[in-house]
Amino acid sequence: MDIIKPRTLSGFMELLPGKQIQFERMVEILRNTYSSYGFAPLDTPVIEDAQILLAKGGGETEKQIYRFQKGDSDLALRFDLTVPLAKYVALHCNDLAFPFRRFQISKVYRGERAQRGRFREFYQADIDIIGDGKLDILNEAEIPAIIYKVFRGFGLNRFQIRVNNRKILNGFYAMLNLSEKSGEIMRTVDKLDKIGPEKVKAILMDEECGLTPEQADEILKFIAITGSNGEVIAALEGYAGRNEIFDLGLTELKAVCNNLAAFGVPEENFAVDLTIARGLDYYTGTVYETTLLDHPEIGSVCSGGRYDNLAGYYIEKQLPGVGISIGLTRLFYVLDEQGLLNPALPTAPADALVLPMTGEPGPAIALAETLRSAGLKVQLYGEQKKFKQKMAYANKLGVPYAVLLGEDEIAEGMCSVKNMATGEQVKLAPADAAAYIKAGTDLGKVPVILEK
Repeated sequence: MDIIKPRTLSGFMELLPGKQIQFERMVEILRNTYSSYGFAPLDTPVIEDAQILLAKGGGETEKQIYRFQKGDSDLALRFDLTVPLAKYVALHCNDLAFPFRRFQISKVYRGERAQRGRFREFYQADIDIIGDGKLDILNEAEIPAIIYKVFRGFGLNRFQIRVNNRKILNGFYAMLNLSEKSGEIMRTVDKLDKIGPEKVKAILMDEECGLTPEQADEILKFIAITGSNGEVIAALEGYAGRNEIFDLGLTELKAVCNNLAAFGVPEENFAVDLTIARGLDYYTGTVYETTLLDHPEIGSVCSGGRYDNLAGYYIEKQLPGVGISIGLTRLFYVLDEQGLLNPALPTAPADALVLPMTGEPGPAIALAETLRSAGLKVQLYGEQKKFKQKMAYANKLGVPYAVLLGEDEIAEGMCSVKNMATGEQVKLAPADAAAYIKAGTDLGKVPVILEK
């Protein structure tokens, strides 16, 4: 039989056990944080009817989607978590309590060209709040407050959630009599961080946008308003009274800033930024992007905003919402590449490895069960090998503690616990051993990410 060379497809990430455990720790922090705010977990199918997935997508989505036939069915892999959410809410709206709050951490698939840090299969971590007809502005402040808690939970301090409101932008462009071109202008302005103001101005003045130099300069002047949140809002007050949509957006932006402070988000972690537009047309109110201050080259690591009609393609009912998404696979990849993943974070599959030192496995099995009942992750080593080989395995696995059980320990009702990092070894009763190991393996004390 010919041997097939093992390989992983380009654009698909596979991790060794240690890295996978680090990734799962990030997922655990996300789940715990989202759950603490009353969000329910959701898991939609990976495969959907292609007509459902493409309802909101344009030509670009159709190019990227993984689509295939199975019998008479036209099927596709989900390319994000928002469209399946829209279908889900439309399908189950009579059974859900509104506002409906859900989180989903799942894989999505895009058949685009694989690049460094860009994947064809990747995890997204989304939260959304969906209203029935109406949704209060308070929700637009709670979403970034949750993201603040998530990133602090990762161990980060130097990050910034940048906030804007599409109504402010739409109102401003209406003042310039550019409402019909506002979508194209916002998509162009959204590229400011990547291409700079001169290239943005050139695009604004090309044939497609068709702006005059004076209009382009006025837009660049507006989005260049900077300072503290209070200073930016004070500058925006100077435009008030000239357009109703602008005034509504300004009122909403002030409410979001005030409520973010009430949620305990420090001002150094959120900023009003008029360059944030989000390229997608369905955003209608508050918009967000999150960046790591010491690593601007990474770009936005979390983005989202307010949309007025989530499920309009599937149901006539008005279902406004607000949500945000973390591209988790990309975030993990770039953190690893930048050397920001904490090497001190335990990456072993178990807190302790029980090593039987006699031929009779019964006492070791009982000890492992006692330690597990105390909430520890415990592996029982069952191979009949020499002590040196057993310890070499414990070292390679990276377990923080080896628990030795020989004839003397069995006779005394004790076990010997060896700290694999320091070499210290103590003899303890099983219950005391569990407490000792648990105190030394508290993941909450070890941040996932180290800032440099």
